[in-house]
Amino acid sequence: MENKLNHDDTTVKVIEQYQVGPPPGSVPTPTSISLSFFDVPYLCMPITCKRIFFYEFPYPKQHLLQKVLPNLKQSLSLTLKHFFPFSSKIVFPPKPQTPHILYSEGDALTFIVAESTATNLDNLVSDTTKDVICFHSFVPMLPSPRALEDGTLLIPPMAIQLTIFPNSAFAICINFSHVVVDGKGLHHFMKFWASVCGSKEKIIALPLPFLDRDMIDDPNGLKPMFLETVWNSPRERFMSLGHNVPSDDVRLTFLLRREHVDNLKNYVSTECQRHGIGTLHLSTFVVTCSLFWVCKAKLEDIKFNDDEELYLCCWLDCRSRDIGGLEIPSTYFGNCLVNGMAAIKKSELVGQNGIFEAAVAIGSKVREMQCEPYKCAETLKSIFSEVARVGHRMLRIAASPKLDVYETDFGWGKPKLSEVVHIHSQLLSLSDCRDKEGGVIEVGVALERTQIHKFNTILEEELAKIVAYE
Repeated sequence: MENKLNHDDTTVKVIEQYQVGPPPGSVPTPTSISLSFFDVPYLCMPITCKRIFFYEFPYPKQHLLQKVLPNLKQSLSLTLKHFFPFSSKIVFPPKPQTPHILYSEGDALTFIVAESTATNLDNLVSDTTKDVICFHSFVPMLPSPRALEDGTLLIPPMAIQLTIFPNSAFAICINFSHVVVDGKGLHHFMKFWASVCGSKEKIIALPLPFLDRDMIDDPNGLKPMFLETVWNSPRERFMSLGHNVPSDDVRLTFLLRREHVDNLKNYVSTECQRHGIGTLHLSTFVVTCSLFWVCKAKLEDIKFNDDEELYLCCWLDCRSRDIGGLEIPSTYFGNCLVNGMAAIKKSELVGQNGIFEAAVAIGSKVREMQCEPYKCAETLKSIFSEVARVGHRMLRIAASPKLDVYETDFGWGKPKLSEVVHIHSQLLSLSDCRDKEGGVIEVGVALERTQIHKFNTILEEELAKIVAYE
């Protein structure tokens, strides 16, 4: 196949395209999985999530194609036996029928094998500044949704692309619909696949996914309300699922070390005592988001009036938490997130105590989500309308260091780099660190090229101010 994709002077040539599904007869068919109220809001604004993993592999292309590719495909098939929603279809029928996930015998996901002409792989996997679109050549396009005569849409939930860098490395990029699962479920799948691939005996130590979404209680009747919004949305919007949005921004990754995080926590804790504030949810997540929220606000200071409210949208995983008297298993496969929006006036966020004010707002919101997840779940649908309303004043957080992306080992070592591809100027990505000894958390940021130096200066000043704090 001679399909070529070009981005940032990198050409990717598609070598082959496969359809990979569970082994024949391994999944009861047809199998239907209902969507919970956690899942339905993602039908309101169709988005896909894109995650890439780079692995060092200093061998010729033919060695990878002949020795590695068959194992990757076979292990993926065996993994899909347990994670079959990824090879199913999202069925979105007209009202009053409800959307659901349906697996039928023979269903499979698209698995693309491609070759890259990129010669400067070191730049791709480094923490240096690079174009936001630099990874887009390695992202597989999801097949377009198919419309039936009655108006029912059949939406493919996942596609995978393996890109070969001859004698150097390979990349695995996942493009998946958020309707099917959140980040925790995606990385359970990735580690399970890696475990199968890397085990000669195919002995799997990882637990199986818990697929029963009917266990999710809905005492507040959220699902019917969310469905009404979905049914009233223009169906045309679902036909463009997964297309990239061009951007001239650049991306870079910042590493926070243990001393940075400890200094931030000590500063906020001391300020809480000074202001008579009691126990605050003071985590690495809270202080990291506070620091970068302040830096972003100072960078864009002239865009907003002092009395304008700025927002930070964060998410809480409800697995292993008591929801309506029932604890959701840690292996639950589906969406299990509630969201909250911290709000602060710009004048406070860019003021002398901005990091402290941000930490109070974020920490309070996290505590609220922990204590009242159902109350916060009611805002799941509104987050998408809020993005449209105040998007330029909202900073969103993607991924989490708790996902342990650098523990995804297919048998050739840990990733040289793993990134959230769909990052943009209003979306920060958080990750565990490649440098486990010195690093605590990695933060991915997208900025205009002309803003990089100023942002670096602001970040260094804020960290220095915290160190000098007494």
